[in-house]
Amino acid sequence: MTGLFALCLYVLMQTVDPYTPDYQDQLRSPGVTLRPDVYGEKGLEIVYNVSDNRTWADLTHTLHTFLAGYSPAAQEDSINCTSDQYFFQERFLAPNHTKFSCKFTADMLQNCSGLADPNFGFEEGKPCFIIKMNRIVKFLPSNGSAPRVDCAFLDQPHELRQPLQVEYYPPNGTFSLHYFPYYGKKAQPHYSNPLVAAKLLNVPRNAQVAIVCKVMAEHVTFDNPHDPYEGKVEWKLKIEK
Repeated sequence: MTGLFALCLYVLMQTVDPYTPDYQDQLRSPGVTLRPDVYGEKGLEIVYNVSDNRTWADLTHTLHTFLAGYSPAAQEDSINCTSDQYFFQERFLAPNHTKFSCKFTADMLQNCSGLADPNFGFEEGKPCFIIKMNRIVKFLPSNGSAPRVDCAFLDQPHELRQPLQVEYYPPNGTFSLHYFPYYGKKAQPHYSNPLVAAKLLNVPRNAQVAIVCKVMAEHVTFDNPHDPYEGKVEWKLKIEK
C-alpha cells in the first residue's frame, strides 16, 4: 500500500508545473491595493489634519517603507525596459535559469516619489496615494494598450461642482505593458509590481468623501459583487484643517 501511495504521489508531482501556482485558473482579473492602507470598521478609511503632522506621520512613513523596495539598490538585479509592448520570454535567459524582470524605481512616481517631497503632499492637503495591481501569472491586461488608473469621487460632494482633479505618475497613470506577463516568483524572483501614484488636488476640507480608483483595461473587470477589490480600490478620505 505504501508503495502504491508513493507511486501515485510521484505521478502527481510530474504533472505539477513548478512555475505556475495552484488555483491559478480561478484568478481572471487582478485585485487592486492602496498605499497607505488604513482600515476602519467599514474598509479603507483615512483621516488626518493638515495642521498636525502627528496625524499623517504614520501615513507618510508607510509610503517610505513601501517604496524602499523600489530604490535603485533594490532594483539592481532587474533590467531597464523601454518598449511599450508586452515582454514575452519563452526561454530562461536570465542568471540562474530565470527570466528577466523590468525595473520600476520610485523616482518614476515623480512628485509622489517621496524624493522631492518627503511628505507626499499630505502637509498641503494634496496627498499622494499609490495604486498597485496584484500579480496573476501570464495575465495580459489588454489587447495592446497600457492599462491606466482612473480615480473619481464615488459620491460627488455637494460643495464641489467639479470632478476629482488628479495628477497621475507615471504620466497618464499607466502601467507599461513591458511589466507583463508575469511568469511567477520562481521564474522571476526579482519582479516588482509596477505602480501608479495619484495625487489628489481638490479634496474638500472637513468633509468625508468616498474615492474609487479603477484600472481601465479590456481584460480587467471591476464589477464583481463578490470581490470589492477586483479591478478597483475604494476608500474614504477626510482631510481636516
